[in-house]
Amino acid sequence: MSFRIEPANRAHVKAICAIERAAVEMFRTHRAWRFYSAVSIPPEQLEEEIQRGLVWVAILDGHADPVGFIWLDTEHGGDVAGIAEIDVLPEYGRRGVGAALLEHACDWARAAGYRRVDLGTLADVPWNAPFYAKHGFVAVDKHDAAFAYARERDRENGFPDELRVFMSRPLSPPDALEWSVWPAPAKLDLLANLIGVSEDGQPEIQQVMRLLDWSDEVRVRARADETIHSESAVAMRAAQWLRESFGARAGVDIVIEKRIDVADGLDRASSVTATVLLALNHVWRCGLGVDELADLGRELGPDVPMFVRGRSAWVTGAGARIKPIKLPRRWYVLVDAHENVPHEEIFQATELTRIAAPATISSFASGETLENVFEQVVRTRYPRVAAALDWLGSHGHARLSGSSGCAFLETATPERAEAVARRCPATFTARVVEGVGLSPLHRALARHAATG
Repeated sequence: MSFRIEPANRAHVKAICAIERAAVEMFRTHRAWRFYSAVSIPPEQLEEEIQRGLVWVAILDGHADPVGFIWLDTEHGGDVAGIAEIDVLPEYGRRGVGAALLEHACDWARAAGYRRVDLGTLADVPWNAPFYAKHGFVAVDKHDAAFAYARERDRENGFPDELRVFMSRPLSPPDALEWSVWPAPAKLDLLANLIGVSEDGQPEIQQVMRLLDWSDEVRVRARADETIHSESAVAMRAAQWLRESFGARAGVDIVIEKRIDVADGLDRASSVTATVLLALNHVWRCGLGVDELADLGRELGPDVPMFVRGRSAWVTGAGARIKPIKLPRRWYVLVDAHENVPHEEIFQATELTRIAAPATISSFASGETLENVFEQVVRTRYPRVAAALDWLGSHGHARLSGSSGCAFLETATPERAEAVARRCPATFTARVVEGVGLSPLHRALARHAATG
């Protein structure tokens, strides 16, 4: 039997839930049965974790549906990841599927800078604690403060403490010639206010850029020679620019795994550029500070410095003036109308004539100023985007992200966002994402930096 391990996608949600239910049946005669049977995977949460790239599936060659999955939990923060769930269809047990999934997840966690993987399991079930022990996990004192969050989660689910054993596996940091993993997060433009026109005729825009907990994945591996290799022109340009600016004699392989499937509006190129600069500064040991990298990044794109600095920002004048801004915790429904909106066309539209007074942070925070000068232009020229805005507007204050085709709705809770997203018409695609204060890229940088 041959199979492959790959990142899960939305189409796998139903099958993953079915695998988990089938695996739970194996505990029917165990005293933990009534606790396991009473708890199932929330599909909305699973979909969110798939979106974040933390779920992998095992798929038999020649088949479409998974026969097993593993889900990593990184919500505890810091440099520790957890095994939230790992299950294999009972008929495919003892065939190496679970072992392959476990090793794949641990390899990814190591490449992402995590120094330990933790889990809670049953000591007296052969495919639980004894299985993990074969793969480098050792039992730990579950009363250690480091496991308080896991024990609290068990209590919330009504699971008796005496049935559980906690195990941990240490991970060594990857060296420069091994792959390391870095996120390239998306952002939304919450404000796009036209306050003037530059000497070269370009609109001068006031923006609020909000970082999101949704990222493409950038993999980098230093080379022993001086070759820079990537299929991404954006990544190649950033790597070459850093090497030339720093005067390094170094090479690298760069691979971009696309997870963000909204077609337009989240500024992926600038984000990838920033991620490559920060990752290679670490891997090549350039020793440049964030301010120096932000200055270098400005030459590669006006939004790159914001991504390099890793904070949502108040931006004026094509990235010339950037001020970090603290925004409340919010969730966003993103609606992709599947209609490409060329940014240059919108920026050069003759309809962009109404110049507004500069907004202030307080007027934005109060909701008084939430204007997007590009929205009417996009509505007029792109009817599918207009239809998406109209549908989303039936659920609240729908807005457009910058000069793109991405419509969004801000909500105070994930439940509200998920309820709206579930009603999305089949002609569009809806996603729920969380706005964050600190970039996922900077969280990854802290993990990698902690181990040199």
